[in-house]
Amino acid sequence: MRAVAGLSWALLTGCSTMGTESGLPPLAIRGSTATLEIAPVLLAARDHYGPGATVKNGGIGDLAAPGPSGQGVGESVDLATHAETQALRYSVSRPDIRIILTVTEGRYRIVARRSAGIADLADLKGKRVATLATTSAGYFLARMLAQAGLSFADIEPVRISPIENMAGALARREVDAVAIWEPHAGNAVHAIGDDSIEFAGEGVYRELFNLNTTAATLADPQKRKGIVAFIRAVRASAERTRRDPAPAQALVAETSGLSSDEVLRAWPTLAFPARLAPDLLDVLVAEEEWLAAQDKRPPRSRATLAQLIDASVYEEALRP
Repeated sequence: MRAVAGLSWALLTGCSTMGTESGLPPLAIRGSTATLEIAPVLLAARDHYGPGATVKNGGIGDLAAPGPSGQGVGESVDLATHAETQALRYSVSRPDIRIILTVTEGRYRIVARRSAGIADLADLKGKRVATLATTSAGYFLARMLAQAGLSFADIEPVRISPIENMAGALARREVDAVAIWEPHAGNAVHAIGDDSIEFAGEGVYRELFNLNTTAATLADPQKRKGIVAFIRAVRASAERTRRDPAPAQALVAETSGLSSDEVLRAWPTLAFPARLAPDLLDVLVAEEEWLAAQDKRPPRSRATLAQLIDASVYEEALRP
C-alpha cells in the first residue's frame, strides 16, 4: 500500500470539541493511511479522542518490529490497524500481539476480462491474476479458487507494485484478472467497462480490519485507560459514519490520496461494526492453516490463537 506524502498531520491529531474522559494519555497509532478501512480510526482521532491520538502511516509491523531495547516498539506505538492476515503473520514471532476491535469489514472481489475467456471461476485456470499473495487479498483469492477446485498452482500469480497500477495492467491486457481490496478492484471494473466480469467473495471471505496492540501496552494502567477510551471513540465515529458517511469519506480521501469518486464507488463494499467480530477466532483458525502451509511450519492450535484476542478491553469500553 502506498505511503501518502504531504499529509496534513494536524488532521490526524485529536482536537475534539466533543466530550471526552479526563486524564487520558496521548496515543500513537499506526495504520495504512492509503486504505478506506481506516476511516473510523482517523475520525475518532480527529474528533472523538480529546487528549491527542496521532495516526501515521504504518501498520502492525510497527508494534512487532524490534526496538533498541529488543522489546518491540509497543513502548512508543500504542495501537495499529491491519487486516487479520497480518496479525497472524506477525504474531508468529510476536505472540504478545493482541486484537482488540474489529473496526471495519471489507468485501473483496475478483475482476476479470471476459475477452480473456473468463466466464466463471474455473476459467481462471492458467490465467495471469494480479494479487498480493502474502496478504488478505492472497487469502481471498485462495478461498475463491478453492470454490472451483483450483489452487494457486493452477494460476499464474502476478505481483504488481504499486497496486494502483493493477487496473491499468488489466486494461492493457498484461494480466487477465485482479484480486485485491477496494478501491482497486472497483478501479479495475471502471478501467475495462463492459469487458469486466466480477466474482464476489460474499459468504467465502470478508476482511476483518482490526485494531491491535500488545499485551505489554495493555498492562500499563494509564495506556489501557487511553485505549479503552479510544475504543469508545472509534465506536462513536463508526456510528456517526453509518448515519452520515460524508465526513469520514472526505477525511479518508484527503489522507489516502484517492479521489472522491474512488472513495464513493468503493464505500458500499465496507461495513463499520466497531466490535469484536463474533467469528473472529474461527476466521483465525481457518486462515492459520493457509499461512502455516505457506510458511512451511505447523499451524498453531485454536487455544494458542485464542490468546491473540483480548476481549476484556472491548468489554470494558462497553461499560458505562
